[in-house]
Amino acid sequence: MEISYHGHSVVKIQTNGTTILIDPFINGNGLTDLKVEEEAPDIILLTHGHNDHVGDTVELAKKKDALVIAPHELANWISWQGVRAHPMHIGGAREFDFGKVKFTQAFHGSSYTTDNNEIIYMGMPAGILLFIEGKTIYHAGDTALFSDMKLIGERHPIDVAFVPIGDNFTMGPEDAACAVAFLKPKIVVPIHYNTFPPIEQDPQVFADLVENTDVQILKIGEKVNCY
Repeated sequence: MEISYHGHSVVKIQTNGTTILIDPFINGNGLTDLKVEEEAPDIILLTHGHNDHVGDTVELAKKKDALVIAPHELANWISWQGVRAHPMHIGGAREFDFGKVKFTQAFHGSSYTTDNNEIIYMGMPAGILLFIEGKTIYHAGDTALFSDMKLIGERHPIDVAFVPIGDNFTMGPEDAACAVAFLKPKIVVPIHYNTFPPIEQDPQVFADLVENTDVQILKIGEKVNCY
């Protein structure tokens, strides 16, 4: 299995011939190394409905009839765009051919803004637990710090966690470091920073605050070192 980071909150997982993209915000993402015309995922996982997370999902999914797995309202909206979608919700888990997916809570918003300046409600935001090849991967999505992160880590010991550190819209470095203390992952990767001026951060500040966890500050396109 290969796990790589591609700017903002975009994560790619390649496992047993299956390519998974999480929150594939590519066009408009000045930090990513991915190009929509070069990507053809089999599975797309979405944490919530904001434009910088839904991103290029519809165009990408139509290439190979990819399955989009998302919170219920967002999955319904995606299906109305002619895309195959599987709805789930917070606390629910399901086994798929590639592994198991479980949605966790996240404290944020979830809506999609159209070109006509309409805001479409997309249900609850979420984090994602992935159980693949004996590993547990946690993508926190966009979220504030919340104490039940401790429960998530206790219930599902985490190998790799992706947590936002950008502040302004999500946790900043200090709260993100506290989240890591709650989650107790073996490896943590900071995400959702430096894409736009309001979320500019020095990830080393976050790393210096974290104790007893391997912090991997990944360059764009770099893979997680899972030992």
